[in-house]
Amino acid sequence: MSRRGLEVLAVILTFLIVIVLFAGFDNLPRKVRADIAAEAQQLPQTQKQFQTAQGEVTQDLSSDPDLFRAHDMSTAFPERFRIAASELQGAQRDAAALDKLLKTNRRQDQPQAEQLLKEERALRAAALNEATAVQTEAQHWVDMKRNLPTELQQMAADHQTLQHWDFAPISAVVTRAETDWPQKKSDLDPRLAALRAIPADGEKAWQSSDAARRKAEAKDLAGLDYAGLLSSAETLHTDVATLPARTQELESLNGQLYTSWDKLLVDLRDRKSGGSRDYEEEIRTVKTKFPDAAGKDGVTTSDESWVEIPRATYQVCENNIGMSIAHKPEGKYDTEADEMAEPAGFAYMAPVGQRNQYGYWDHSGGGNFWVFYGQYALMRDLLWGHSYRPIPSYEWESYRTARSSGQTYYGRDEAGGAPKYGTHGTFTQQHYGESRYMRSSGGYGSSKYASGGLKSGQSSAGRSFGSGSKPPSSGFKPRSAPSFRPSFRPPSGGRSFGRRH
Repeated sequence: MSRRGLEVLAVILTFLIVIVLFAGFDNLPRKVRADIAAEAQQLPQTQKQFQTAQGEVTQDLSSDPDLFRAHDMSTAFPERFRIAASELQGAQRDAAALDKLLKTNRRQDQPQAEQLLKEERALRAAALNEATAVQTEAQHWVDMKRNLPTELQQMAADHQTLQHWDFAPISAVVTRAETDWPQKKSDLDPRLAALRAIPADGEKAWQSSDAARRKAEAKDLAGLDYAGLLSSAETLHTDVATLPARTQELESLNGQLYTSWDKLLVDLRDRKSGGSRDYEEEIRTVKTKFPDAAGKDGVTTSDESWVEIPRATYQVCENNIGMSIAHKPEGKYDTEADEMAEPAGFAYMAPVGQRNQYGYWDHSGGGNFWVFYGQYALMRDLLWGHSYRPIPSYEWESYRTARSSGQTYYGRDEAGGAPKYGTHGTFTQQHYGESRYMRSSGGYGSSKYASGGLKSGQSSAGRSFGSGSKPPSSGFKPRSAPSFRPSFRPPSGGRSFGRRH
């Protein structure tokens, strides 16, 4: 072949190689295709396990119908299998749709394929979990009947435990909490009454099974009401397990009344995870535990951890680095925490002119400034950092005004007119400037406030928490602030306060 012919052949071969290399670029990603293939193998195995579980339960129901009269299991079990079967059928439909996408093999179908995979896995798992749960429950009742002497012994032991349960410690805890926090009496009394009712429930089950127990103990099993007897045994056993758990829950609830805490948003991050993104927030929890309702001699501790959050929560939190995004005062349960973002520590300040267990208003240099008592120096430092500057009264008043209107207070830096708190605040830039999110976003330094002042026509109203991710305004135009010179130095107490982790 001539040199010219070889050159033409080389060009053709190169062109064909390029076509081969790029031909796969329009296919579904390899991982997606592998996941579809794996699910195609998993589904038949799940179907087989489902059928096995259903067959065993059906056999149990037909071989001992009297046993499964308890709790209407003879009808409840088939109904649960029916619902699970419909979920399995949904998984089969998703698997068929995935098979079509695999044959079509187009990259543009990747989002649809990933969504179908997610749904198919969830439906398949739900169906198998329910089938397995019914199978386990049915086997439990079969085993109870098979081991009837052991069940009778356990019934007697459970009955004794319930009858001799000591309610004195938890009653004392509740009485003390109701004395310290009278407003919680209407909630705590019913909880304690419900706790006391558990042994009564067990006693009722014990008495109702008296005839059947005596018959079984005499080994007179002809015509024995297994369903009623074993239902009573189950009730007693459940009550014995429930009583300490509920007691512990009530103790924990009472303990929450003697604890205040704040959750400070320290940092944010998002990162790729497979075909999606994970969103996380770093939270510093500052907790102070008090010995009584007087709110004195509290012990402060803190810890920090990363928590996975939804994307919507991440977007809301983008304004609130350095702020308290949840506050729970003493005298309330954790479920009653206030989740409206606010500058850290403001919730511990008293109305102007008043004082509380945390501090007082000091009049100095022509103005009023909030000063924390020395015993709360650790809590103050954990909330504000180690460079706390006493808060002027006008700033606290603006905070209260914003809060009363349901808005988040971000304050205003007097020098540049920028927000003082939150991600775009000057205070946050000083204390959280090295956080991952602040470095990546630029924080205050890259915001429109860095050049000084608000843009023309921009509202100065405070923003509601969760209303968006734009830089917040302060909601307040301060008057000239007087300088702070404390009139006296409060005693520090000379004691170690809490422990920082």
